[in-house]
Amino acid sequence: MKFEELNEKIPDEEPEHFEISEIQLEKLKKTIQQLPDGYRVVLSLYLLEGYDHEEISQILGISNTASRTQYLRAKLKLRQLLHKEELFEYN
Repeated sequence: MKFEELNEKIPDEEPEHFEISEIQLEKLKKTIQQLPDGYRVVLSLYLLEGYDHEEISQILGISNTASRTQYLRAKLKLRQLLHKEELFEYN
């Protein structure tokens, strides 16, 4: 599958509200820590800190495209890990 196809299937926008239990939250945090450093940093800056990709590219000294690519790959890897842990189900 090409990058463009993956990008079309996974929108850049995140849901505004997602309820999870405290146990799931702790497992999610541990799973995020399993991501490769670059993925984890970009994912954290984007989702948790609220930076956009232009800001992330400036902070990390990478291109805007690299920020978006690492974010996309981080989401895919996180979904794989979460599915493996059976923490969340994805269609």
